[in-house]
Formats: sequence, C-alpha cells, structure tokens
Amino acid sequence: MNKGTVLVVEDDKAIQNLIGTTLEIFDYNYLISSNAKDGILKATSYNPDVIILDLGLPDMDGLEVIKKIRSFSLVPIIIVSARTDNADKITALDAGADDYLTKPFDMDELIARIVSLIRRYTRFNQQDGISQQLEFDGLKIDIENRSVTTENGTFEL
Repeated sequence: MNKGTVLVVEDDKAIQNLIGTTLEIFDYNYLISSNAKDGILKATSYNPDVIILDLGLPDMDGLEVIKKIRSFSLVPIIIVSARTDNADKITALDAGADDYLTKPFDMDELIARIVSLIRRYTRFNQQDGISQQLEFDGLKIDIENRSVTTENGTFEL
C-alpha cells in the first residue's frame, strides 16, 4: 500500500538516487526535480504530500522556492542541505520550511520526519473548516479539485 507522494528537489544525482531508492523501499511514490523551476512546476501539478528540498539549486536559491511554494500550498517542506550555519536553518524555517536536515543525513531519520509531517498534514487537512481554496492576484486555486480559475476560465491541473 502506497504511503504518499514525495517530491525531491535536488540537483545531486547520487542523493537523488539514495533518497529515491529509500522511498521506494518504504513504499512511497516519488518525483525527482533537478532544478527549482521543474520542482515548482511539479509541486503545482502533482500536489505531493511532502517536498524534500535542497537549498543549493542551480537555477534558484531554495529559499525562493520555499516562498513560491508557500504562495499556493501548505505542503510540508523538509530542507536537506549542506548549509550547516544556524542562521541558514532559521532563515529557511522562517521562510516556511517545516523541517531541516543537514548533509550528510541519516535515511531512517529522513523517513521518520516524512512520516511525522504526512501524519500532521493529513490531520490538518481533515479538520472541518480548513479552506482548500486560495485566492490572490485575481486567481482562485482550488487545491482539493486541482483547478485554477482566472478571468479567462477554469483550468484543471
């Protein structure tokens, strides 16, 4: 039984393979993005249950990715980064990340954090009164029905 979908936004192929193989072993679906632009696109298109994000991406800083994702989603974001300075960790968490692991990291710990965040996020989304619709800049985003409404009509994601 599949436990959810994880989006991995990481440019290092070895780390992509390590995380992907581990997620497969633990029965998670996963998507891989090697850059920020593709990661943001997949976050909007596939509505993953968790995002694992490296801060050092080739096309955009991971902090900007967090801000862009937070503009349309509350999906849990786990930072996996070589940046070990406390200021970097605090900045990422303040930007909207939910958790932070420094490289090198333990895969069992990463899986435990994924399980915990999916559990919390699922409970949050199942509570009565939680809006599954966002509105900003003339756009209406319906997360549950995976659609975007603009002045030109409604588009399915």
